Amino acid sequence: MYRDVFKAIADPTRREIINLIAHERMNLNTVADKFDMSRPAVSKHIKILTQCGLLVIKQQGRERFCQANLGQLKEVTDWAEQYRQFWTQKLDALGDFLNKEQEESTNNVKHKNKKL
Repeated sequence: MYRDVFKAIADPTRREIINLIAHERMNLNTVADKFDMSRPAVSKHIKILTQCGLLVIKQQGRERFCQANLGQLKEVTDWAEQYRQFWTQKLDALGDFLNKEQEESTNNVKHKNKKL
């Protein structure tokens, strides 16, 4: 079952699991030890991340290791990019407006000073 990657990253515990495993491959027990919750609760988070494709579980001997697969986060980046472009345009327009207002204000002060 494929889950929505946005749902996966909506939870702070899952974001922290991603962060941990992105920096270092870990076995399931090591991941669970990092959190102040039951192992079954951590396992549920890991299951959701696996279903989203953000984690891959690999069996090595008797242990199971989590490995990050962050390619799915591109979907989040692509979605956020449209808003970055929107706000960049809006902020650039605001900057232009404020610069124009500042110039007009400076010119008005210079004009008044010449009259005096």
